[in-house]
Amino acid sequence: MELNHSQKMALGFGGIFIVAGIVLSTLVFPFWNLIREDVFEDVEILANDNGVCYVETIDNIPKTIENCGLKAGDKTTIKFGEGLAWATIIEP
Repeated sequence: MELNHSQKMALGFGGIFIVAGIVLSTLVFPFWNLIREDVFEDVEILANDNGVCYVETIDNIPKTIENCGLKAGDKTTIKFGEGLAWATIIEP
């Protein structure tokens, strides 16, 4: 099958687009940035707003905890991904 000029150009641009995508995905935004390290921390519940608790952590990013039954002032251990704004309570 013989390709005409426009088909060759489309194939060339498609190849360049794929190569650029691979380069950007590995050099600029590596896959391992999607896998965050889990952090465990003992915290005090600052507030409970209808089942959503708020805590302050060592990374200075306030965390929200869904389906939280604790009251303000309760102490618990939470797990969160490094740099994320949500957490889960670790049950003892």
